[in-house]
Amino acid sequence: MNIRGRNKITPEFNMSSMTDIVFLLLIFFMLASTLVTTNAIDILLPKAAGKTENKKAVSVSIKKDLSYFIDQRQVSDTQLETELISVLKAEQTPTLILRAEKSVPVENVVRVMDIANRNKFKVILAVKPN
Repeated sequence: MNIRGRNKITPEFNMSSMTDIVFLLLIFFMLASTLVTTNAIDILLPKAAGKTENKKAVSVSIKKDLSYFIDQRQVSDTQLETELISVLKAEQTPTLILRAEKSVPVENVVRVMDIANRNKFKVILAVKPN
């Protein structure tokens, strides 16, 4: 009389289902990361060995044709200071991210930094990492 059971449990672990799950997660995150868009104007930033902080702040962009943008809204250079004051008046610590293309003359960048200095705004200069 044979009393042993018919079902044998093997102590081996099958990795094929685990690798399927890992590949599905990899594909999901690759697709999800391409759908993320930045809320900024496309400009060529100068390179530097620094890191730009990524917190909620107002972005001022200067394109190579010397057009000024607050976030994505174009403003004239004469109205830049009044627009910045009206946008940042409710902020506890007003922070301004300055994004200037590398072909923009320095005097235009300094002009925006001077506006920020006069109004006690914190300025972060956005650069492209090396």
